[in-house]
Amino acid sequence: MNALLSDITGFIDTLLDIQNVPDWPNALNGLQLANSGKVTCIGAGVDAGEATVRMAKEAGVDLLLVHHGLFWPGLQRLTGPAFRKVSLAIHGDMAVYSAHLPLDVHPTLGNNALLAQEVGIVPTEPFFFEKGRFLGLKASVSMALDELVVRVERAVGGPVKVFRCGPARGGVGGLVTGGGGAEVGKAAAEGIETFITGEGPHHAAIAAQELGVNLLLAGHYATETFGVKALASLVGGEFGLPWKFIDYPTGL
Repeated sequence: MNALLSDITGFIDTLLDIQNVPDWPNALNGLQLANSGKVTCIGAGVDAGEATVRMAKEAGVDLLLVHHGLFWPGLQRLTGPAFRKVSLAIHGDMAVYSAHLPLDVHPTLGNNALLAQEVGIVPTEPFFFEKGRFLGLKASVSMALDELVVRVERAVGGPVKVFRCGPARGGVGGLVTGGGGAEVGKAAAEGIETFITGEGPHHAAIAAQELGVNLLLAGHYATETFGVKALASLVGGEFGLPWKFIDYPTGL
């Protein structure tokens, strides 16, 4: 069974509204690298790093869907690791498609929405306005903080770094997957009492303490596995293709 790459990418472009979601320039959302035109197996990965591309090639993937694409580090010469991973993909006839903020903010396939669903909290409204739109979700968290931590750890499959600086019960919760930890102040200004995100800088802990906000750092990688898996599953079902999750955690 195979499908045309152009049909799949057109489907995803429309599904995620790729052209109308502002993003950082290095995201370069959409098809980043073409193949010969046919797809037989879809891969889902968080990062288009050399290891992920190599693992995808070994798994027989010819369309790799990622959250952080080939050009996430910015403009660079195609030498060293950059050359190796592009060369691997080209010689493996593997297309690479990236969706960053379009996959974070999608109401059903987005990292935020899916993590909230896994944790069992119901979003009440969007928050965290950036790049011309709201990137996060706000929710009323009635459970005790300890219970919330257990649920988040279960959802991401690993430990969560917790700064207990807010109420013992979750209160007003805010969720921004990935690297939102630097914005504790912004979250607090919007009334957030418990902020769930992926990772943050050193000063995030100080800000959480000073502002009285519970801060849960669940891992940048771990909080952004949900969207690519959901997207690959949906696209695979739509086009009758198998899909595989190419798991290469960074530990951050």
